[in-house]
Amino acid sequence: MDTIASIFSFITTPVSWVIVQFHSVYGAIFGDDTGWAWGLSIVSLVILIRICLIPLFVKQIKATRAMQTLQPEMKKIQERYKNDKQRQSEEMMKLYKETGTNPLSSCLPILAQSPFFFALYHVLNGIASNEQIGVINGDLLESAQKAHIFGAPLAAKFTESASKVEALGASITDVRVVTAIMIVLMSASQFYTQRQLMTKNVDTTVKTPFMQQQKMLMYVFPVMFAVFGINFPVGVLVYWLTTNVWTMGQQMYVIRNNPTPGSKAQAAYLERLHKHVTQHGKTRSRGERAIVKAIVTKGRDRNEFERKFINGLNKAGLAAQPDGTVTTGVNPEVTETEDGTPATGTAKRQQPKRQSKSQRQSGAKPAGGVEPDTSTVSLSKSDEPEDAKPAGGAAKQAASKPGSGGRSKAQSGQRKGPQRPKSPSKK
Repeated sequence: MDTIASIFSFITTPVSWVIVQFHSVYGAIFGDDTGWAWGLSIVSLVILIRICLIPLFVKQIKATRAMQTLQPEMKKIQERYKNDKQRQSEEMMKLYKETGTNPLSSCLPILAQSPFFFALYHVLNGIASNEQIGVINGDLLESAQKAHIFGAPLAAKFTESASKVEALGASITDVRVVTAIMIVLMSASQFYTQRQLMTKNVDTTVKTPFMQQQKMLMYVFPVMFAVFGINFPVGVLVYWLTTNVWTMGQQMYVIRNNPTPGSKAQAAYLERLHKHVTQHGKTRSRGERAIVKAIVTKGRDRNEFERKFINGLNKAGLAAQPDGTVTTGVNPEVTETEDGTPATGTAKRQQPKRQSKSQRQSGAKPAGGVEPDTSTVSLSKSDEPEDAKPAGGAAKQAASKPGSGGRSKAQSGQRKGPQRPKSPSKK
């Protein structure tokens, strides 16, 4: 570890200088030799670094979402070229280039923090060894050695020998209890941060290998922190615990105000946004207008939460506009059903069901609920041949034929106009 830390020695002097500047402020309040002065200096160093890394954190969020979107395409490429690893890699790189996605962007904040982390480790290790590191020398070095956090020196480790801990003015029991508690808190914060990402801010409609990898990391990272944490000085544990707490709070803010589309966090956010918009009749910030604009632009590609939000506005007499604003009045063009098809609110006209021949002969009521036309004369064939009927019946039969006298209307399903007379059956 000392070898790795020495690689980042070029940044040791700036890190030690920042710590000394913060120590001069907190030392005037709590005392120069107190653990509060040195501990809060390390916490302030973390906050300063994380504020500078906010642009990288934004890129990390965008890269992670882009990778989630590309997972179905990546899976297709893996299945198509599963026997040709070189072609598979070429197609993956081509996909990244076309979409402008960089898989390493999600690791940028961690990579950017690494030099500061190892530089701080180098500084604290020098304090424990009574060596001048950066601008920490003389009285500052002696003051840092006297600083204790809940009885544990800043430079002490869990695996430190009892004699070395006693040389720093502490007991081995205090050091191990404090470091064990900090390691547990550090691992728990890392686990919770990853868990809230998996349970709240992941698109549940797409099952991809990326989700399985994130789920695996949720359990791997806390174990790694627990294993490596026993070799970290107390000051480094303060640094890493502060970093985890900052990451957890920063992620909670992002999940609440800018959730991933299709996630549970988006459903909760759109529910809150719908409540506010229906109450005040407008969007309240640029971020809300940007989200409403993105939802309207999607059209029929909206997910179920976004369709529910748009339909809820229309039911309240409001309409989301393409620029992200909300106006009074329902826009039927953006109203959609659960499956994404447009719904205009007008009942669809249903055509009457065509009757069968037996229904027309028996005069049964059609399925549409329309009574049959009683003025229609039955055109069914007589059971007896015409030459077997009496003469008086022939005249009556002739009067009832279509085409003689007033012509009756044809029933639904029959051809209009005069009907062709039936030929007498042959004996």
